[in-house]
Amino acid sequence: MDNLLKILEDDATLTPEQLARMLDKDIAQIREDIKNYEKEGVIVGYKTLVDWDKTDREYVTAMIEVKTTPQRDDGFDKIAERIYQYPEVKSLYLMSGGYDLCVIIEGRTMKEVAYFVAQKLATVEHVTSTATHFVLRKYKDKGVLYGIPEMDERGNCN
Repeated sequence: MDNLLKILEDDATLTPEQLARMLDKDIAQIREDIKNYEKEGVIVGYKTLVDWDKTDREYVTAMIEVKTTPQRDDGFDKIAERIYQYPEVKSLYLMSGGYDLCVIIEGRTMKEVAYFVAQKLATVEHVTSTATHFVLRKYKDKGVLYGIPEMDERGNCN
């Protein structure tokens, strides 16, 4: 049922009836498959993507590179567990390359993000260094384009 998962990943608002028609399957089977995927943890959640730049909400997003000292028997897992507990942390990834973890956070201001890094993240045991990068503009996220200017019939931006 990889097709079902791909369709749901692209548009989780589709009803079981719509999915059944798209996949030429029985509605009851689609409902059962979705229920099983949720139970097994294959489907871990449903989210709405919002272009916050088109609202009054002010916030900044930062990607923080984190270098750590991995722990015997636990590797990076215990450190990651400590970091992802913070409500500011929206995503956390173990990385290959020059740093170990990539932490994505949101804050109301750059100062708030800097406070998080200095007072919370940098003080986590076994974190050896951090590098913070602020997102200046979002062009595409999870396959969705953001804020692309409309073109007129002559190819000029409106």
